[in-house]
Amino acid sequence: MADRRPSSAVASPSTPTFTDLGVPAMLVDQMSAQGITTAFPIQSATLPDSLAGRDVLGRGRTGSGKTYAFLLPLVARLAAAGGRPQARRPRGLILAPTRELVNQIDAALAPLAKAAGLRTLTVYGGVKPGPQVQALGRGVDIVVACPGRLEDHLRSGNVDLSAVAVTVLDEADHMADLGFLPGVKRIMDKTPRNGQRLLFSATLDAGVDVLVRRYLDEPVVHSVDTAQSPVSSMTHHVLHVDRNGRLDVITDLAAAPGRTVLFTRTKRGAKVLARQLNQRGVPAVELHGNLSQNARTRALDAFSSGKATTLVATDIAARGIHVDDVGLVVHADPPSEHKAYLHRSGRTARAGASGTVVTVMVDGQQADVRDLTRKAGIKPTTTKVTLGHPLLTTIAPGERKVLAPIDIATESAEPRPSRGRGQAPAGGGGGRNRSRRTGGSRGGSGQGEQPRSRGKGPGARTSAGSTGSSSGAPARKARAGSSSGARSHSAASFSAGPRSR
Repeated sequence: MADRRPSSAVASPSTPTFTDLGVPAMLVDQMSAQGITTAFPIQSATLPDSLAGRDVLGRGRTGSGKTYAFLLPLVARLAAAGGRPQARRPRGLILAPTRELVNQIDAALAPLAKAAGLRTLTVYGGVKPGPQVQALGRGVDIVVACPGRLEDHLRSGNVDLSAVAVTVLDEADHMADLGFLPGVKRIMDKTPRNGQRLLFSATLDAGVDVLVRRYLDEPVVHSVDTAQSPVSSMTHHVLHVDRNGRLDVITDLAAAPGRTVLFTRTKRGAKVLARQLNQRGVPAVELHGNLSQNARTRALDAFSSGKATTLVATDIAARGIHVDDVGLVVHADPPSEHKAYLHRSGRTARAGASGTVVTVMVDGQQADVRDLTRKAGIKPTTTKVTLGHPLLTTIAPGERKVLAPIDIATESAEPRPSRGRGQAPAGGGGGRNRSRRTGGSRGGSGQGEQPRSRGKGPGARTSAGSTGSSSGAPARKARAGSSSGARSHSAASFSAGPRSR
């Protein structure tokens, strides 16, 4: 295939209205009804080209406003084309790496699609495929999907992508990091060669560059608010703590007023730390790949509503999870590489706001953290602290409150590796499986997350404080569908494996 190198464009320093950018009036009105009247830089830069039908490569971090940068031209084009949805033949396709991001894109899409009279459908694993099959059979205009489950539907003949006029790849670099690119390529190969393609990514790594060269036709490139850009609006600290005092410092930060996101490197680490915080009176929920989709949704709802003030997550939440007013991000475990640091940190300082990022470091991690921050392009303030150090209240001001532990039931979705032909390596929720242990995973149910550590997760000590159930309680054994093997259109044909996230 010919090497089609992208051209480049420079965004105007002014901030035009959506009408100035060419967005149809009905969509402008719908945006205004939601209180969205000012275009973000990524929207101002890309909309004139995408609305004109050109292929666009947009570089912007999560939280930069790129969701509307691709939703507006997608809805505008399909609305202008008219027509009724055909059975199994969508006209618009959005691919995203995680279920949470799919749901958030769909939530932003819903009012726009309603205004334009378009039907939409979310497609991902971890849920029964039957409703998706039925909706596809009735006909939808736009499918918002994770690659794995969409491929299942393609193999089973439930969907035909030959009528897709606009294809969007969101968080393309994250899909590459998670190993989804082979599936993405197979999906893209089934879309019309002359269709419009919009690709958005925080970085242009080798895997993303392959997609650009293979599928985008003379794209215009707009680089606005890239992954490195939020560092200037964040305050970065490294807290050097004694291993035995690590949990005390983390608890003190999490107990301060406001929303806090804590990141761990393992699923078991997230579960244990959430339980420990709840036992110490900090309402916390966990989010990681060992949870069923319903449990993940409940955790996010609790955090968004304020029922839980702290979200303890693995890197599954580092991309695409948007919760307003997260003022503090704590790397309870330093991430393994600098891109993960930037994406985790991007849960705060979103859309121009400021935020604080803390990395908790114990003895033996100094060299790794120093290398990590250098590659991330930041110069943090490093301080050796113990509980009671005045810096803690500077980083997270306000009175520390101890509350009753919350009870957010968590269902495990820990699968066996799927044995179906043509499926990705084991690692996602779903399948007819029973969780036999609450930490770690057989086959790893969150691709891209680190293997379970041995003795290096959050401290094993717990407070003798409040008792009662918490989100860190042992997960209930759950069945999240059926393992692959059958070739019918039943649930047994589908895997909620790692490709579906």
